[in-house]
Amino acid sequence: MVEVPLSRKSGIPWQVKVAAKLVLSAIPLRYGMWRRLGLFRHGKMDRPKYGYEVFKCHFERAGVSRRNTGFTQLELGPGDSLCSAMIGYAFGASATYLVDVGSYAQDDLGFYHSMAGFLSQEGLEAPDLSHARCLNDLLAVCGAQYLTQGLASLRTIPDQSIHFIWSHAVLQSVRRSEFVDTLKELRRIIRSDGVCSHQIDLRDFLGGNLNSLRFRKELWESDFMIRSRFYTNRIRYSEMLRLFEQTGFDVHVSDASRWDTLPISRAKLSPEFRCLSDGELCVSGFGVVLRPR
Repeated sequence: MVEVPLSRKSGIPWQVKVAAKLVLSAIPLRYGMWRRLGLFRHGKMDRPKYGYEVFKCHFERAGVSRRNTGFTQLELGPGDSLCSAMIGYAFGASATYLVDVGSYAQDDLGFYHSMAGFLSQEGLEAPDLSHARCLNDLLAVCGAQYLTQGLASLRTIPDQSIHFIWSHAVLQSVRRSEFVDTLKELRRIIRSDGVCSHQIDLRDFLGGNLNSLRFRKELWESDFMIRSRFYTNRIRYSEMLRLFEQTGFDVHVSDASRWDTLPISRAKLSPEFRCLSDGELCVSGFGVVLRPR
């Protein structure tokens, strides 16, 4: 799950965004209300074309066998929709796990009917939602489970049961204290012939920069800051690759994006980040394919 707060291109100073998010996070409104107000969103997977293109990108990058193979898939952080279950079904998945840290998916069945129509237009076999009356009905048609307890949910999935694991702009939002345990669970549940595809965004949620690296670890990793909805774990490129390897994966970087120059003065960084090279800090995102070792 990735938070998409106040627009990265809004021109609002990052300090104002921090203050606004801290105030808003203290207001006891349900997530659905924040989404309708346009203030918080968990990604863009509630847009049929976008969701389809993201799934297809990961599916093809990972080299998963083509349709009707009966593969099992897991999406980490489905966010605002359960469309990945429908798309996976159309691509031949026999079972789908959608794992998030909360119940954020919209329950408007009209939206999912639109997704089914889009899949049909793409020449794919869409799931039949004609008898679906609720999200549980939709999940049943797709052979899917929606699990919303994060790491605890991952621990309920059987060993070596998943062919294809993927996430899109999610891993950077996994709490740092749970990151290694999350990778260990993914390694446990992936089949020996399975594959993972992840796209990781290393920019902050305060303007798409590195302003989050200004904060000392003790403050940034506090429960107060994590609840503020602009948290990322701040794990940088090389460290994340190393953690993938240490938890039992062979790692292939498929792509990486970089800033031409460091987007923040080094003097403004928290001491733990000042020692990192410009080359390391200028990596703004990357894609990776992981295979169990």
